[in-house]
Amino acid sequence: MAAAAECDVVMAATEPELLDDQEAKREAETFKEQGNAYYAKKDYNEAYNYYTKAIDMCPKNASYYGNRAATLMMLGRFREALGDAQQSVRLDDSFVRGHLREGKCHLSLGNAMAACRSFQRALELDHKNAQAQQEFKNANAVMEYEKIAETDFEKRDFRKVVFCMDRALEFAPACHRFKILKAECLAMLGRYPEAQSVASDILRMDSTNADALYVRGLCLYYEDCIEKAVQFFVQALRMAPDHEKACIACRNAKALKAKKEDGNKAFKEGNYKLAYELYTEALGIDPNNIKTNAKLYCNRGTVNSKLRKLDDAIEDCTNAVKLDDTYIKAYLRRAQWWDCSSPRLSL
Repeated sequence: MAAAAECDVVMAATEPELLDDQEAKREAETFKEQGNAYYAKKDYNEAYNYYTKAIDMCPKNASYYGNRAATLMMLGRFREALGDAQQSVRLDDSFVRGHLREGKCHLSLGNAMAACRSFQRALELDHKNAQAQQEFKNANAVMEYEKIAETDFEKRDFRKVVFCMDRALEFAPACHRFKILKAECLAMLGRYPEAQSVASDILRMDSTNADALYVRGLCLYYEDCIEKAVQFFVQALRMAPDHEKACIACRNAKALKAKKEDGNKAFKEGNYKLAYELYTEALGIDPNNIKTNAKLYCNRGTVNSKLRKLDDAIEDCTNAVKLDDTYIKAYLRRAQWWDCSSPRLSL
């Protein structure tokens, strides 16, 4: 009797647990169906909420994570989507859609090599899967664009780099690295508003992004707003102390500012030979800073005029307008010195 009683007790304890588990699965399915309905209506926020409820009820169901990953992708939240997609294939490695979504997230974030691995796994499971075949080609194209851009950046072919990054971003719209490289090249091409816009968009999402801070500073630096530029470079170095480009740009900016100010001081004190030397040294600091160098050439031209070297003064102003063809002051001074140096007919 005692044994029978013990057996009855065990049965009574386990049956409700089985019922509860089945009820949880049914409720989770209801939440999933509601999520599907909202997804179909493109109400992705509500779809996300219901898929989350389904996951809470049944946290070991791969398809629920896959559905939520798809929803997060539609919301542009690719990093979160990647986590869900990865969890879905951890739970079920044969889940083809999970591998596809993992690959798509990797690709959208700019990790083309990891994307290729995910698409390859999807193709191992379903070798005729057209989406996996196409996405695998897309990932390889992105790797090729990256390779070309790296080579062209070294060659200083910044237009080609911008072209490559535009093509890569068609497949990797959430890749900050590609956007920053494009923005840096736009700055090198003098397209400062476009570069600023790209960097500012990234900083709105991540105010601590050192690369974006560097590009913001670079645009200001090239627009001859050197003091503000230094502030951005310093901030970038605060976020990433080993940021080599920010370190070099900050050093150049400080050196340019100091040399220019020293040259201006020497000029005001009438020490024209020293002013000439200081402006010349400043011109050697960074040949890429076109606007500042244009002003330095014009300043040195003024010094040469004081030293009665009018031909040199004219040449300096010519160099200034070659760098910045909107520099009115350089045109005016060159015209003035041309007039002074032109031989006059005697009457």
